[in-house]
Amino acid sequence: MHIQMAREMGMNPRQFGKIANDRQERWKRPLPEFIAHLYVKRFGRMPDATRTIEEVAAAETAKRKAAKMRKLAAAQAD
Repeated sequence: MHIQMAREMGMNPRQFGKIANDRQERWKRPLPEFIAHLYVKRFGRMPDATRTIEEVAAAETAKRKAAKMRKLAAAQAD
């Protein structure tokens, strides 16, 4: 869920090692808590549904196929 929230905010999950050093710097929040705090601060709520990366990729593929079919249908109608 935290990875999804971070991606929605535009954060790169590969860079979490730089952010997640709450053991060395005691004033920092643990990474999952930090991401949740930023998400609520930006969007005002927690995410409604948590989706896996595979589900996100499948939805994107379906969206592209639908757009391609609409484009072909419009081209054939002309």
